[in-house]
Amino acid sequence: MKAISVFPGRPNSVHLAELNKPLVDEVSNGRGVLVKVLRVGVDGTDKEINAAEYGAAPSGYDFLVIGHEGFGQVEAVGPNVTELKPGDYVVATVRRPGRSIYDLIGTNDMTTDDVYYERGINLRHGFLTEYYVDDADFIVKVPQGLKRVGVLLEPFTVVQKGIHQAYEIQRRLKVWHPKRAAVMGAGTIGLLATLTLRLRGIEVTTFGRTEKPYLNANLLEELGARYISTKDTTILDAAKQFGPFDIIFEAAGNSGVVFDSMQALGKNGVLVLSSVTGGDKMVEVPADRINLEFVLGNKVMVGTVNANREYFEMGVRDMAQSEAEYPGWLAKLLTDPVLGLENFGELFKRLTSPNGAIKVFCEVAKI
Repeated sequence: MKAISVFPGRPNSVHLAELNKPLVDEVSNGRGVLVKVLRVGVDGTDKEINAAEYGAAPSGYDFLVIGHEGFGQVEAVGPNVTELKPGDYVVATVRRPGRSIYDLIGTNDMTTDDVYYERGINLRHGFLTEYYVDDADFIVKVPQGLKRVGVLLEPFTVVQKGIHQAYEIQRRLKVWHPKRAAVMGAGTIGLLATLTLRLRGIEVTTFGRTEKPYLNANLLEELGARYISTKDTTILDAAKQFGPFDIIFEAAGNSGVVFDSMQALGKNGVLVLSSVTGGDKMVEVPADRINLEFVLGNKVMVGTVNANREYFEMGVRDMAQSEAEYPGWLAKLLTDPVLGLENFGELFKRLTSPNGAIKVFCEVAKI
């Protein structure tokens, strides 16, 4: 079977590889699930792996099958799988357990191991292929009514985890009920973060660099959110007008935005960081004032990356609620389909070109 792969450590090595079709009994204890891949989203992680910034092949291979945003349909299950059946639509989680205490209790997204295992990213093959097999413990059922948007579930879980963690942290305050939020960045994660906050009845101001007219701004306003271009209004000026913010979800991919967000955060507020930034960018900030306001204002900053099964299940629930409250909105994010694994060149072209794409994904097979 075909698979889109890279040679880790070799820049721009994306190519089409051949693998044997996996078997259900490759998973021990009769808990195997064979999944036919239908759609796989691609994002900056895939681009960075192809640029040889990180990533490692599984043991016994010199290539890594990429793609961690999978969506598929169950084709066969092992004898001890009772929660899934052939025909079910599913999404697999990404990270696999290591050896830390957090891995052992099912929170492998919080591992303290130096070596980690992520499908399509590090030491485990991903989903940009025709079939995969995995343990049922790592596979989440998606209702048939969400099959057209199920490929968005994995990126949605990053948002789910971050916002849930904010609420968990603020349980310490007993009566914390956030009313105003900001989202930094209007890309896929920023759009999904805005949706999640709006589903909780929170007033949301979302910031992006692009000026109107702008598709993403239109989508945000359909949710009842406010869109602000930072070319027109700075984050700090907008915070004076529409804040202070009880929650800020940062998804800008710009470390400088983090420090503006710290200053825009209200007392008892939580700043959630989701961007993974590299490089050596330097910014000048009012460090003493930020430190003072965080201490005296009981403010919190927390990071979110990847997710465990709990957040995938939360994501399914919020996707269903979204379809009820904002019918068809999620499907509008699926702007750039590419048909067939063999068209991996077009897939990466769409991913790397500034063409206004929200979500680029590969149509591996018909739904």
